[in-house]
Amino acid sequence: MKISTRGRYAIRLMLDLAVYYNGGPVSLKDIAKRQNVSDKYLEQIISALHKAGLVKSIRGSHGGYCLSFPPCEYTAGQILRVVEGNMSPMDCVGEQGVDCINKSTCVSFILWEKLDKAMNEVLEGITLADMAEWQNELMTDQYVI
Repeated sequence: MKISTRGRYAIRLMLDLAVYYNGGPVSLKDIAKRQNVSDKYLEQIISALHKAGLVKSIRGSHGGYCLSFPPCEYTAGQILRVVEGNMSPMDCVGEQGVDCINKSTCVSFILWEKLDKAMNEVLEGITLADMAEWQNELMTDQYVI
């Protein structure tokens, strides 16, 4: 399973909202600048995240976007599924797995099922708060006097 650019940018966008939230909304233009991503592309991604209820939009001259919930309530998997859809490595596994006539005799199915389980454990075991903490550690490690 390869995560698309859209998925990678969705994680970066949500992480930016978590790290740079200071009690008010964050401008999409500011996020685009910090992440070095087109604001038009981020608009498409934020639209999907907003529709899914993961972010709130605030209108007005000081408007922008903010997380709908605390960062500890988001998982990487939740964010990626909004923009990527089904994250299973093959169509025959996962919650939306298609019933395959060879499932009972297919050794590959066992491999795909194990891969799907491992991937979901990682994606559901990492929260946006975890990633924000990692980001802060990276920024602290780069601080030079």
